[in-house]
Amino acid sequence: MQLLDGKLLSENIKAELAAEVDQIKLKGGKIPHLAAVLIGDNPASQVYVNSKIKSCEQIGFTSTMVRRSGDVSEEEVLEIVANLNNDPDVDGFIVQLPLPKHIDEEKIMLAIDYRKDVDGFHPVNFGRMAQGMPAFLPATPFGILEMLRRYNIETSGKHCVVLGRSNIVGTPISILLSRKGYPGDCTVTLTHSRTQDLPAEVRRADIVVAAIGIPQFVKGDWVKEGAVVIDVGINRIPDASRKSGSRLVGDVDFDSVAPRCSHITPVPGGVGLMTVTALLMNTLKACRKEIY
Repeated sequence: MQLLDGKLLSENIKAELAAEVDQIKLKGGKIPHLAAVLIGDNPASQVYVNSKIKSCEQIGFTSTMVRRSGDVSEEEVLEIVANLNNDPDVDGFIVQLPLPKHIDEEKIMLAIDYRKDVDGFHPVNFGRMAQGMPAFLPATPFGILEMLRRYNIETSGKHCVVLGRSNIVGTPISILLSRKGYPGDCTVTLTHSRTQDLPAEVRRADIVVAAIGIPQFVKGDWVKEGAVVIDVGINRIPDASRKSGSRLVGDVDFDSVAPRCSHITPVPGGVGLMTVTALLMNTLKACRKEIY
């Protein structure tokens, strides 16, 4: 069993991006600029946004954070989005989800200029992705593809089972892994809460992508010998042995699944770090106008 080390991989990619920024500076070019909009005081959202800003600083990108309290009006958030859309120095930006309940997330997402949508959530980017056209890919699926590519995981002709059908992970990764080319050419089964006999479906998989949001959901006897397991879940569960009183686990029961795998991602230290790195890669593409 080999760990798919997201921490090591993300550091390697960030070093490559930092070298790219050095070359841009030498040539007097524009430095990539990522902005993040953070509404409210959701602790997890603050951690995610701070991680993104820190990563930008680490590799030499320009970064901006726009913060507002949780009682901000929807109109003001739309105005922030419009200002970022029209700021020529901002190459890409994200609006951190979830938003407060009084703000329509779909309306905010649709207001983002798809050419600056480095999260890859806008319907224009999603539709172009589905048709195999150049697009900003959703950051987590993009990070998974990069992980498969850099670890030389064979995907052609493999059967991939995806658990979870969200628009952020499950549905896009099912599309991407079924597309022509590498990493892709998989036969994909997309499973969800209404799937009958889910363990039997997972046992057929050469590649498992678990993004269902339930702690330690996938058990060892669900996974066939030699499978590749990509655990997207990040769940906090009680743990009295820890000073914090809790610990992070994935959607996969690592201890029972890992001995059966050829490759598996750890949690933490797996897909989560690759998500941030993919966002940086999208921002460089936006700065270089590689897609639009």
